[in-house]
Amino acid sequence: MHKEESFVENRIKSVGFALRGALLLIRTEASIKIQVGLAILVTIAGFYFQISPTEWILQVLAISMVVGVEGANTAIEKICDFVHPEFDKRIGFIKDVSAGAVMLVSIGAIIVGLIIYLPKIF
Repeated sequence: MHKEESFVENRIKSVGFALRGALLLIRTEASIKIQVGLAILVTIAGFYFQISPTEWILQVLAISMVVGVEGANTAIEKICDFVHPEFDKRIGFIKDVSAGAVMLVSIGAIIVGLIIYLPKIF
């Protein structure tokens, strides 16, 4: 007879799966490697320029949004490639919209970074 797992055991397993997914994303996707590198650079800049708690919050949110949406974009692209490996303009549309979402969030993150750091640099 199979023993049902407790809520806590299920949550621990879920966190493990999520961590594995995050590590897979970082190890296998070039765009995430670049974004993680940039996240490290702006984090170092945050300590160097002694940004305020509010600026830290905005910076962490911006970084999290970009990396999170990039992860979703990667998942969407992988699903599309699995479901329909041959070229199809409908799949292309889905991939383009997904990539566009990453671009929009990235532009927002760049704007946040400029608002935080331009006054400190100049």
